[in-house]
Amino acid sequence: MIEPKLVEQVTGWRRHLHAHPELSGEEIKTAAFVSGQLTSLGIPHETGIGNHGIVATLHRPGSNRSIGLRADMDALPIKEANGFQHASRNPGVMHACGHDGHTAALLGAAAVLLKDDSWTGTINLVFQPAEENGKGAKAMIADGLFERYPMEKLFAWHNWPGLPVGQVAVHTRPSMAAGGDWRVELKGLAGHAAAPHLTRDPINAAAHLIVALNNIVSRNIDPLETVALTVSMIQGGTVTNQIPETATVMGTLRTFDAAIRKAVIQRMSEVIEGTAAAWGVKAEYEINSTGRVMADTPAEAALSVAAAEAAGLAVTRDIRPAMGGDDFAFLVEGKAGAYVLIGNGRVVEDGKLHNERYEFNDDVLAPAMSWLTTVAKMALRE
Repeated sequence: MIEPKLVEQVTGWRRHLHAHPELSGEEIKTAAFVSGQLTSLGIPHETGIGNHGIVATLHRPGSNRSIGLRADMDALPIKEANGFQHASRNPGVMHACGHDGHTAALLGAAAVLLKDDSWTGTINLVFQPAEENGKGAKAMIADGLFERYPMEKLFAWHNWPGLPVGQVAVHTRPSMAAGGDWRVELKGLAGHAAAPHLTRDPINAAAHLIVALNNIVSRNIDPLETVALTVSMIQGGTVTNQIPETATVMGTLRTFDAAIRKAVIQRMSEVIEGTAAAWGVKAEYEINSTGRVMADTPAEAALSVAAAEAAGLAVTRDIRPAMGGDDFAFLVEGKAGAYVLIGNGRVVEDGKLHNERYEFNDDVLAPAMSWLTTVAKMALRE
């Protein structure tokens, strides 16, 4: 049972973080806040790992076992539309994915574990920057995370709108897809909009490219496979009476199967080059294929279920994979680990992740802390 006084304190931490969001790679004040709370708790930690990453260490003699708990800290380039008191004070930046809650809950779990003498071994608390751009985990690994802080197993969680508050969902198959952004710049010949025959119109080419890209999955991939190829940004032109020189189309590609991903990328390349040739423009493009599928190791998935039940939390294994990605997948590459979802409550139209009106539900903090502390202790005893 998490003490109400601690929940109140952690809620204050969460709302402070929500009011002061920072983008991927820019988590200077966020890291300073986390470091400040760890210092107040008397927990030793190291900052500046993989840019703004932090690792705090709790140790009790009697065992050489070592595990890790991870939380992400970064926010998104979204202008918040909420009007509550702790809404974002950084224009155009918002905690629209609940990383403020993840960070606060891990701090709260640290406070609980610090006073709990029922475990032995080492618990590493990993506060990771830059999850949203997929660079933070890799940066921490490159900075010697596992050499400096050996970990046999790692665990992480994500709040999930649509699941009942505090319910823990553990997947029986991969939970998150391998993601990757792509970008296409079409370069034509600028000119007056009233004389389009004297130009090479990149806007027109971009429109046809979008339609063609949106047909790749439906006409080239087995319908039983799962692929999300999404056009999410288009930029081009500055005035109404000019056809611009360039237009840029961007988006994301999400897959679960490496062979399918390779086939989609090959077809994208053919479509991009063919469309550019058909409309007399030049295409420069980059397709990022560096994502990794998130899949729990079976023993750690079972342990996550057992920990949730031991903490008195409802559990479901009837949960579908998500096409979203999380670079926690890189932290558990070649290691034992699990990534669970904890319910954020009923989802409403404007309460989904990455929405400008999304809000982390503070009622999730106590269940999240309970699961984190319980899974850590059980992992050390296994």
